[in-house]
Amino acid sequence: MQIPTVYPIGIPGQPWGAAEKAEWLARQTRKRSYADEVLSVIERLRPRFDVVQYGRLDYPPETYPLFAIRNRGWDAALPCALVTGGVHGYETSGVHGALRFVERHLDDYAGRINVLVAPCVSPWAYERIHRWNPHAVDPNRSFREDSPAQESAALMRLVAPLRERFLVHVDLHETTDSDESEFRPALAARDGKPFEPHGIPDGFYVVDDTENPQPEFQQAIVAAVAEVTHIAPADANGLIIGSPVVAPGVIRYPLRELGLCAGITDARFRTTTEVYPDSPRATPEQCDAAQAAAVCAALDYALAQG
Repeated sequence: MQIPTVYPIGIPGQPWGAAEKAEWLARQTRKRSYADEVLSVIERLRPRFDVVQYGRLDYPPETYPLFAIRNRGWDAALPCALVTGGVHGYETSGVHGALRFVERHLDDYAGRINVLVAPCVSPWAYERIHRWNPHAVDPNRSFREDSPAQESAALMRLVAPLRERFLVHVDLHETTDSDESEFRPALAARDGKPFEPHGIPDGFYVVDDTENPQPEFQQAIVAAVAEVTHIAPADANGLIIGSPVVAPGVIRYPLRELGLCAGITDARFRTTTEVYPDSPRATPEQCDAAQAAAVCAALDYALAQG
């Protein structure tokens, strides 16, 4: 993996302005189809589940409808769960792991919990295999009032009426080699800061909430995923991506303070999953299966706690 010493856009030490962001945007090209790879799957699921359009992204000349899927027989007496994928559009298994959960496992929770799934929060970025939206804004740092990201604002509007009813929220992500070779260097360049490599952990891990830690919940997810793919070890300093490892495969972030998707509900049980699709020890199938297993384990644990 080649780590750039100087990012090719902007002047080191100076935050980007409009010209640098325009130059960055001009370099982005469409590499895959949201309609063919995501919307077609959602259409296939319509006969079995309720599908709702919760927004539309307008990035002229393109528009992207945003869809969520929920189980039928929604019961106001039951707790609710939220599953989100594709907040970072390039993180493929977040999207397809969410869809795999719906297709293979959502029926198992009928009559036990209401489940709402937003499988591809950032379709423009999905098509371009990127972390940001076209304004060079990271949706996963934008879950705040007056959000600068259409993607984040739309999801918050969807969730708002149910915010206090959620028991669990699982936000599906990946950590990729391109984080270190492209996305973190771009972030540093955009903000006029030096790039500090952290290395890429080889395996699955989860991010707990510093303000509301649920260690047994996180460990239940890690244990379930360990049956599907390997768990990321700590580095020589006891860290994963620069954060202390508090249990095998578990680190913590202040979710709401950072504007992260996993902090948008009042759910007691919240987690962000991270798989490593570039590992020689994992396949795309394993990564999708790991994400679905994480969702099932999260729901099972939360339901068992009553």
